[in-house]
Amino acid sequence: MTTKTKLKLIATEHRFKTFDDSELFYRAWHPNGKVQSKALVLFHGGHEHSGRFQDLVEKLALNDISVFAWDARGHGESPGKRGDAEHFMDVVRDVEAFIGHITASYTIPVEEMVVMGHSVGSVTVATWLHDYAPNIRGAVLGAPAFSIKLYVPLAYPALRLWQKFKADAFISSYVKPNMLTHDKEEAAARLNDDLISADIAVRVLTSLYDTAQRVLADAHTITAPILVLSAGNDWVVKRSAQEKFIENLGSSTKELSLYPGFFHEIYHEVERARPIACAQTFINNCFTQHRAKPDLLTQGENSKTYTALQQVLPASNWKKYYFFATAFALKHIGGKLSKGMQIGWKYGFDSGSMLNYVYANKAHGLTSIGKMIDRQYLDSVGWVGIRQRGKDLQQALIESIATQKQTQSKIHLMDVAAGPGRYLLNVLAELNDESLSATCRDLDEAGLEEGRALAASRGLDDSVTYLSGDAFDVESIKNTSQQPHIIIVSGLYELFADNTLILKSLQGIYDRLPQNGILIYTNQPWHPQLELIARTMVNREQKPWIMRPRSQAEMNQLVESVGFKPQKMWIDNAGIFTVSTAFK
Repeated sequence: MTTKTKLKLIATEHRFKTFDDSELFYRAWHPNGKVQSKALVLFHGGHEHSGRFQDLVEKLALNDISVFAWDARGHGESPGKRGDAEHFMDVVRDVEAFIGHITASYTIPVEEMVVMGHSVGSVTVATWLHDYAPNIRGAVLGAPAFSIKLYVPLAYPALRLWQKFKADAFISSYVKPNMLTHDKEEAAARLNDDLISADIAVRVLTSLYDTAQRVLADAHTITAPILVLSAGNDWVVKRSAQEKFIENLGSSTKELSLYPGFFHEIYHEVERARPIACAQTFINNCFTQHRAKPDLLTQGENSKTYTALQQVLPASNWKKYYFFATAFALKHIGGKLSKGMQIGWKYGFDSGSMLNYVYANKAHGLTSIGKMIDRQYLDSVGWVGIRQRGKDLQQALIESIATQKQTQSKIHLMDVAAGPGRYLLNVLAELNDESLSATCRDLDEAGLEEGRALAASRGLDDSVTYLSGDAFDVESIKNTSQQPHIIIVSGLYELFADNTLILKSLQGIYDRLPQNGILIYTNQPWHPQLELIARTMVNREQKPWIMRPRSQAEMNQLVESVGFKPQKMWIDNAGIFTVSTAFK
């Protein structure tokens, strides 16, 4: 057996292209220079870089596991302003790209990976687990920065205000090396490290906070085995948030290991051998023990929320009166002055007509006050996410068409619940390709008429057919006259709680597509205003608009269960909507 002292772990340096074509730097350690079939992927904290993981890698001494560690964008050897990103979610998207690169370049599947982070890197990992729902072996989160101690009263409101006036504002970290570790040599090394910068963009800090709060609130949807290593005397982050994360976590295997007296740099403390040994044991167990995937087909984690929102609030609950007053104002004030709200009350806030108005994103209203109300309505977090979903749908469709063009001379698209299908018309107009045609189905006749008018105005009426049809009528989908190569289901499954209904629909779509056909599907893992919407707005049937969030793990499991293989996913910055592709 190879001993720890004989194990050679020499870092090699590489770069990979991420989602926006930036080339990020990373290091790889292969035991004795040989690529292994398993991987540990490391994610450093804010201001740090991968070079500082050399000691950790050596002490972990994983003799049959390849280790990878990046320099996050704006850090170390990677490009970008120091500590900057457009949004914290861009770093999470980088994680997905990095994992995909490792799989493609080293033939290590995600199912044979453990991820390990520190501080902000731990939050990045937790967000990736929540949003992308990878079927990994497990994760180690060292001193996760779910809640940063800023020490200044009203710090976040002040930072947000500053950000409004200066989008690219930066601040410098107040934390000195001797506040991070008791190890004087490590503190000195950090102080003299030219690759470490104290700067961080305000937009990264505020979006980190928002994302962390979302993940904390929805941690019950994360089912991967998790070990949290917590510093007992942490000047940087709050331990209470780490404890809340563990408490909310949906994993059957979860543990918080506390190290009293430790400062924040838990992997660089004087007694770091203790947490590293704990991590080593956990990592080895992740690879040796079988991980059973939870069955989410019949017991989705968020179905209880949907059921609760169907219940009438008792008279003793103050929310009942708050929501009554809000609904009254939305209908009798907003509904009179704001065109968007008028459409919502007339056709349903989930209708194709409503979505078409949101996509157009032009405020209209009675008087300047009505126009102002309409602008605020269109800028609500959900509608901002919807517009991003529209862009992501277009990108997914363009990429899917390019894939199909490799084998098909003519390509037919079908959206089973399209409404006016504005996003689809945008793609057809952009590509201007006579080999493309489409069918848009929907039960909303007003939305179909609007779509026909839009198609005619753009000279696409010969390419696009609008048909009245039920998205859940499997037989009518199977009997469509033209063979679809790409089928889109957008914004539909989120409205229905019953997974049996969803499975029936997915099976029908799977049967209708040819081999190597593509499904594009959307999902809504969560929404910050679920109850407000359910208690104050109506759907296209003039009933309370109750949405059914599904974790991405649940949605992917539904898709996989009928035979599809999920390929790629897009998500908005607020984490509300996803767009995914899957191959038959």
